Amino acid sequence: MSSNGIQGNLLGISRQKQDEISRLFRRRIPADQVTTHEFNRELCALSHEIGRQIGTLLNRRGQVESVVVGGDKSLLLGDVGRSRGDPARFRGLRYVHTHLKPEPLSEEDLTDLGLLRLDLVLAVTVDEQGYPGPSYLAHLLPYNQEGRPYEVYPPFAPGQLDMDFQELMRSLEEEFARTRPKLKGRDREGVILVSVQVDEFRANSPLPAAPRIDSMAELMELARSAGVDVLDQVVQRRPKAHPRTVLGPGKLQEVVVRAMQLGAVTLIFDRELSPSQVNAIQKLTELKVIDRSQLILDIFAQRAKSREGKIQVELAQLRYNLPRLAGHGVDMSRLTGGIGSRGPGETKLEIDRRRVRERIHRQERELENIRRTRAQKRERRKAREVPVVSIIGYTNAGKSTLLNQLTDSTVDVEDKMFATLDPTSRRLRFPREREIVITDTVGFIHELPKDLMEAFRATLEELADADLFLHVVDAADPSWDGQISAVGKILEELEFSDKPRIIVFNKADLAAPSDLGARLARFSGSISISALNRRSFLPLLLAMERELFREKELDSTAWQSLGY
Repeated sequence: MSSNGIQGNLLGISRQKQDEISRLFRRRIPADQVTTHEFNRELCALSHEIGRQIGTLLNRRGQVESVVVGGDKSLLLGDVGRSRGDPARFRGLRYVHTHLKPEPLSEEDLTDLGLLRLDLVLAVTVDEQGYPGPSYLAHLLPYNQEGRPYEVYPPFAPGQLDMDFQELMRSLEEEFARTRPKLKGRDREGVILVSVQVDEFRANSPLPAAPRIDSMAELMELARSAGVDVLDQVVQRRPKAHPRTVLGPGKLQEVVVRAMQLGAVTLIFDRELSPSQVNAIQKLTELKVIDRSQLILDIFAQRAKSREGKIQVELAQLRYNLPRLAGHGVDMSRLTGGIGSRGPGETKLEIDRRRVRERIHRQERELENIRRTRAQKRERRKAREVPVVSIIGYTNAGKSTLLNQLTDSTVDVEDKMFATLDPTSRRLRFPREREIVITDTVGFIHELPKDLMEAFRATLEELADADLFLHVVDAADPSWDGQISAVGKILEELEFSDKPRIIVFNKADLAAPSDLGARLARFSGSISISALNRRSFLPLLLAMERELFREKELDSTAWQSLGY
């Protein structure tokens, strides 16, 4: 930008012409008009004389706030200032610019309209003599069944733009507000889920495809568990993710328009984003951006009840946020609050890095003390030679329900992901005066954030002393195969894959019998149950007794007398 306030490349433009362009700042358009024929003539004449496109941004009072000089075929808008506080509102600026050829609005024009949430965009064509030719106008549309993002008008002849600008904007803003869906609560946050699906395997690859998990369905469940209102889902298939914004520019513009139509303030991506990607997307969209890891951390922050759980969650949040503190400043401070910034690990974006590192070191020392205490308890338990069974599995597979039914406990159970965060141990009496300790653990999820894995190592180390794993699988979930694979991968990372394991297909009453039979045949020694029906537990209890006590002949009557 030069000292005269004009944006763009001014090389090759004489000082005289620059001064003439600067005088556009003095023009004022009547508040009820989009533009005037006189303003268009002056704009076209200047554009014709310098051989370049010229654009102006006018506020609601009709004052020129910015003048941008482009090339002969395109015009790049620079900094247009901050929006009016609410990303679901129009920016309060209209974009009037020239086209040196008789061509309609370009994709670039419509992208600027949507991405910047402009009041409208007007392109005035320049004829061979430098006079205004036909004009092309478009504005955003509120939510509609056809999914149209904007209204593009037929061309206007010079001087024939008969439109009450004030009335247009008033009616548009009222319609946007009226057609937005109502949130479930005043404090609820409206979000849009975003997924970029990249093909990891070529169609002719000799390698078999790994079991897949429906990432968007899982993201929907995570968002529901976090307590936000999902207003829309956006999926884009690409050969690879855009290195800067993950989504392509055109799709990103569509997302911004949808957010404005629906009143969404947050984008949640189904992958982990780099700090630079988060900053780039937030800067372009002026929406809050949350990635999958931050969403999971937010859920953990809401669930943490014990001192240990709170320390672990805070440590994971601090580690996650540390590399993301750079580049955040006053401009982005208005994006804080709500999802992604809750819980014991909440920090201001302006916090000093040194203080964060110091806090991390203190919390690591606290966790080390907890690990030593846990180790002592495990040693005492070993001395008593009481077998330990750990219930593991994908989150929301029914692990806590199974623990409650087996031990007559009252562990909190919710139909939400990560409803149980703190591990719970209970005693279970077996026939012949035997007993075991059965432990419910935090649920697993595919691509568990590494910061969470590290912070919860003290908890996950409890699995080291298990004599047997009960791997609970939701038999009614379409992604059950991918979930088994994800749990197995985590066990390998923790070096627990050699532990004895019984795969338990839960919610058998909700699965098709033929499908369930095929799964049981595929996984040798697996068992099907319904955690809500104790009478379905007998095969499981006998299998546990056989594995733990190496019994060759089992008597089911003792268990049946206990109500199983």
